[in-house]
Amino acid sequence: MFRPLLVCLLLVLSLPAAAQAIKIATLAPEGSAWMRELRTAAAEVGQGTDGRVQVKFYPGGVMGNDAVVLRKMRLGQLQGGVLTASELSLVYPDAPVYSLPFLFDDWDDVERVRRAVDPLLAKGFEERGLRMLGVSGVGFAYLMGDRPLRSRADVDGIKLWVPQNDVVAIRTFEAAGISPIPLPIGDVFTSLQTGMVDTVANTPSGAIALQWHGKLKHIVDLPLTFVVGYLVLDEKAWKRLSPADQQVFAKAFGEAAARMDATVRRDNLAALEALKKQGLGMTTLTPDEAARWRAAGEKVIADMEAKGELSAGMMAAVRKAQAADGTP
Repeated sequence: MFRPLLVCLLLVLSLPAAAQAIKIATLAPEGSAWMRELRTAAAEVGQGTDGRVQVKFYPGGVMGNDAVVLRKMRLGQLQGGVLTASELSLVYPDAPVYSLPFLFDDWDDVERVRRAVDPLLAKGFEERGLRMLGVSGVGFAYLMGDRPLRSRADVDGIKLWVPQNDVVAIRTFEAAGISPIPLPIGDVFTSLQTGMVDTVANTPSGAIALQWHGKLKHIVDLPLTFVVGYLVLDEKAWKRLSPADQQVFAKAFGEAAARMDATVRRDNLAALEALKKQGLGMTTLTPDEAARWRAAGEKVIADMEAKGELSAGMMAAVRKAQAADGTP
């Protein structure tokens, strides 16, 4: 009588446990360098956990914009996302620290600061219920438009796109005397075609990947801001992983982010040269005009600090890292 029950019990106990699914959404399109690295990391997680953890991606914005992804993470419909600093600032105000206007002069400056500040950001995210598994530079954004923008008079009347909800970008351009047009990134290509927008701020690689460069003729040779993407996981989902599986997950995606940093740096330099070869003219600003732009950025940062929108500790860490290497 009990033998059939015993056999059934043994069969159940011998079955492998169901894999834990980690669903991650991103705006990065399928086939992009980002997705290639993410899928490589996911394969390493599957192999390293003997199939206990399976990562599923939703690329190309199919789950909605970053705000929607964050909401779905809170509801448990998604466990993670590759998100922009502007949206994450709603959860963690220090998230945009790397993208503050004119904070960095070059990639070497970025790397010096990140060595000191990445761990602080990870701690801040964790305190707010998110596990930062990777942060990767997307590149320096430049002003690109259909005309040379050499002076204050040149920017009067331009139709400048900024990412929707990117408060830092909006404030920076307003401080420089420009009224930007906030739009979802998916609307920009059509807006360039119709003339609703004639100027953008983007990385060279981004302008090419999104096919905006065909509508642009000039680039201002002044890096405005450093764009980053964060890979974050909901802390509840993270804690459901065993310590051993957490270690595998963190290693795989941390290494993927590091590889992306190297790839992005190389690709953006190549993309900038490609844009020049395709006929986009480089506009070099006079020292006075460059100083005017930098002053607008400094005002925005000072205002954010005064209002407590950036923590004093985070900004102190950034400045200490810069000063330690002789950066003003």
